[in-house]
Amino acid sequence: MKIRISNKKEQTEIENIHKSAFEKTDMNIRLETKNDYTQVEELTREAFWNLYFPGCNEHYLCHRLRGHKDFISELDYVVELDGKIVTSIMYTHSYLINNDEETVQTVSFGPLCVHPDYQRKGLGSALIEKTKSLVANMGVPAIIIYGDPHNYCKHGFKNGIDYQVSDMDGEYPLGLLVLELQPGFFGDKKWKIMQSDAYNIDQNEADEFDKRFQEKEKKFHHNQELFKMNIRAYLKHDS
Repeated sequence: MKIRISNKKEQTEIENIHKSAFEKTDMNIRLETKNDYTQVEELTREAFWNLYFPGCNEHYLCHRLRGHKDFISELDYVVELDGKIVTSIMYTHSYLINNDEETVQTVSFGPLCVHPDYQRKGLGSALIEKTKSLVANMGVPAIIIYGDPHNYCKHGFKNGIDYQVSDMDGEYPLGLLVLELQPGFFGDKKWKIMQSDAYNIDQNEADEFDKRFQEKEKKFHHNQELFKMNIRAYLKHDS
């Protein structure tokens, strides 16, 4: 038996066919409501389970964010298909500090999740583009996140090193990504990003929260090792 692997062009055509069929469905992009909380947490758990480590804690993060002072409810959006929530995005305030000790408020998003059955259909991109325009209209100069560059460069994100934006230790993690919404904002200054402490999760609390949900098997797979490599990767300026 011969197995033929489709090339990149064919894969793109297949994805476009899926998107075309998908666009005919009843898609509703709207704000999350209290009645959605459990469904969004279940969605998030399904999307992240065993992705970065055996189990996950992002569903607990959703629960934690909603009650935090840095949470931005005006940017808490979901995608609903035929009455089912299949995509979610949440934002918090974050802060840039430059070498003149000036502080500028920015925003960060995460978790952003798409149900596994609906991935690679443009749903996550739809939420990013929707909320990106809202953030720009708020006068916020940049969106700064930690994530996989493969997922976000297509939306205009660049590594922090390109704007001289480092973490609070002065380093440039591979996953520190910046979307400049006001061209030229960063200028020649050096910046450090301080994210909300809402992302500082106690894993014991997350494990306790997970007991509210149907039991799922925790598994190890090789992509988790790749994730551990990526979060320990840093960029350096050319010498």
